[in-house]
Amino acid sequence: MEAKRELFYKAIPAFWDRLYGMEYALYDCLVLKEDEADDIRQATQNVYSIYKKMNEMIRNAPDETLLDLGFPASAVSYLRMTPLPYETVIGRFDFVRTDQGLKMIEFNSDTPTFIRELFEVNGLVCSEFGSINPNVEEEIYLGKALRNSVYHCAQANGLSGHPNVVFTAHEEDIEDRETMLYLMKLSQIKGAIFVPLNQLQIKAGEGVYDFAGNKIDILYRHTYPLEALLADVADDQFPIGIEFMKLVSTRKVGMLNPASAFLMQSKAVMAAIWGMHEHHHSFFTGSEHEIIARYFLPTYLDEEPFIEKGDRYVSKPVFGREGDTVEVKQNGATLFSQKEHTYDHYVKVFQKYVDLPVATIQTEKGATDAHLLIGSFIINEKASAFGFRAGAQITDNLSYFLPCGMKGAIE
Repeated sequence: MEAKRELFYKAIPAFWDRLYGMEYALYDCLVLKEDEADDIRQATQNVYSIYKKMNEMIRNAPDETLLDLGFPASAVSYLRMTPLPYETVIGRFDFVRTDQGLKMIEFNSDTPTFIRELFEVNGLVCSEFGSINPNVEEEIYLGKALRNSVYHCAQANGLSGHPNVVFTAHEEDIEDRETMLYLMKLSQIKGAIFVPLNQLQIKAGEGVYDFAGNKIDILYRHTYPLEALLADVADDQFPIGIEFMKLVSTRKVGMLNPASAFLMQSKAVMAAIWGMHEHHHSFFTGSEHEIIARYFLPTYLDEEPFIEKGDRYVSKPVFGREGDTVEVKQNGATLFSQKEHTYDHYVKVFQKYVDLPVATIQTEKGATDAHLLIGSFIINEKASAFGFRAGAQITDNLSYFLPCGMKGAIE
């Protein structure tokens, strides 16, 4: 098993099948039920429709409302920009399959990872195991979506001809770097290059330049969260992030994912949606309330509703990743939590706790049970590739990538 796995993943160039020196990508293929793929994509499309409508409301809300939703004050003046005809280029919902159907636990609309795994590697594993890839053709669609987004971004900034497009990430992080190189390859954009974040040059009021001094028209910073970018300051105290966003707002450089994606990123948006649903707000139609009831979990900006009922719930920061700073609580007391608390300074939301389903997975050390979380992508407003993470009850950066396939051998 271990030798087969090693041989298989070594044949995939520059793929991070191991992370932190540990097995990450499993040599295994979860068999899906016939209607499971359709259910996941329908849920993705429906939930996105709620977020899209909510974004239109939040964008026109007072600054105080944006601050209440946990957005940093430094971001507020940039959150109303709409350079594209869609809110996000690449977003990913996380779903849990429960006895009541699929439930959405969060939306990473700004900087979702898990892209190459689902759009490329999942299909390779399916071929290896003789399964049908549920994400077939989605890689082609993603490439088209990237080109489409760059075109619209260039149009919004009044550019003609071929824009100078740069993909960027932290060079030392293999997952971030190779994700961006993969997206750049898929995009097939003429002249596009990869430039590490630390080699970008920002000239206040002028533009963003690469290491050779060429002015960048569009910067794809998919793995660098906007809340981190806004706080970025150089050694000489030059406010890199703020100056970059000023250039974006004055259309001296285009940015993807756009700022509208960040507007959906705060988990407090889930609490706002749920609160409006509980109060039968007329902003949502009857069918939209049905979608919220079906797929959303009760989520609040304080824990009192759960304490009053004695229910188990999850505390999580409005901005955070990989399970960091997440706690499972009951009656105000913490039952279990992650060791890392990097995002403690952010506003918290409190969400109804649901058990992640358990499945037996095959690791290089043998069979073991793991909790399953579904990641499902929305690409330019269309439900796209999906797949599974397998690990602890709180999904963290040590969780496995579990490929999945449909029944039926490939001829």
